[in-house]
Amino acid sequence: MTTQEILEAARAAKTVVALASSETRTHALWAMSDWLCHPENMEAILAANVEDMAAAKGHISDVMLDRLALTEERIGAMARGILEVAALPDPVGRVLKRVERPNGLVIEKTAVPMGVIAIIYESRPNVTSDAAALAIKSGNACILRCGKEAWRSANAIVKALRQGLVESGLPEAAVSLIEDTSHASANALMTAVGYVDLLIPRGGAGLIQAVLRQSTVPVIETGAGNCHVYVDRCLHGEADYEMAVRIIDNAKTQRPSVCNAIEGLVVHKDVAAEILPRVQEAFRAHDVTIYGDEQTRKILGDAVQPVTEELYDTEFNDYKITVKVADSLDDAIAHIAKYSTRHSECIITRDLDAAQKFQRTVDAAVVYVNASTRFTDGGEFGLGCEMGISTQKLHARGPMGLDALSTYKYIIRGHGQIR
Repeated sequence: MTTQEILEAARAAKTVVALASSETRTHALWAMSDWLCHPENMEAILAANVEDMAAAKGHISDVMLDRLALTEERIGAMARGILEVAALPDPVGRVLKRVERPNGLVIEKTAVPMGVIAIIYESRPNVTSDAAALAIKSGNACILRCGKEAWRSANAIVKALRQGLVESGLPEAAVSLIEDTSHASANALMTAVGYVDLLIPRGGAGLIQAVLRQSTVPVIETGAGNCHVYVDRCLHGEADYEMAVRIIDNAKTQRPSVCNAIEGLVVHKDVAAEILPRVQEAFRAHDVTIYGDEQTRKILGDAVQPVTEELYDTEFNDYKITVKVADSLDDAIAHIAKYSTRHSECIITRDLDAAQKFQRTVDAAVVYVNASTRFTDGGEFGLGCEMGISTQKLHARGPMGLDALSTYKYIIRGHGQIR
């Protein structure tokens, strides 16, 4: 199908999904999960992924290849994510606020679906099932446009999910995958006024900024993750040093290709000599490249590469990190404010006042005290899965679940009132 044909089919499907009962949409999610794990579909998805991996090898980094790779375990996790969404409360029709006016009018602010949600994403096949599950549960149709590296995998996943839709009596066009992976199809979605009610880009900063600049449909800014951990001066000895290193190592190396991994480390000068050598030792297991300022290089030696403004401003998505030694809490906050993408930021401290100041001052969707930034995730937040992580402030912020995919209307009941 052409992109225009997909847009028209999705627009027709959105009303059917919006009017479907909660039971029908929940049954569809159960069926989608089952069909995703059906042996024939599992085999087809894995075979398609092998082709994608072979074609992408040598063209994208190893950490990005890890994002693209599928296994039976990862597909099983995708299916479980769909079931977790199915178990969540239905947002459609929820009364957000009820007011009865003196003249007898009853006004109910009521949650309703967005309509057609389009998602432009890159080489993460699991986004396909996450987005589809959240869209159906919230009464929306979705149009998926993945990068060419993941298209075969995403296509096989969508075919499986559509079997669940059809089994449940919903139109298969409620979950559609754009067949054209050229820029033309992305441009078509960005300008599909009257067809696309909400567009969500998921990917690197380049993709997100291009969508923000070119779109004439509503967009939620997501994903770019230049995240930091700041180690404050107030740590109480060896146990706290070990905690700091565990958090930093997890936030950087557990899965460096994702947007909630840290790209920058800031350490107060009073504890830098204790913390930085321990961090360097932990990073050796993953061969992490450290780019540091002059004080960092004095402590860690010539193995640390000189840092630049450009590097401080980079989302690596790789085993690389920048390090700054800060003179004070205010100095650390200023550094983070300059380079942060307002995604996830963390302070490690035992000082309650410092923690509260950091939480109040740092402008990010998620602010942590003494915990890894890797928890910024829809599943970890109890949302089942996520449509993305919003770094803007209007409508949705942080991991976006069902509520972020709903809007509202005012339902008003009267008995003849006039003004």
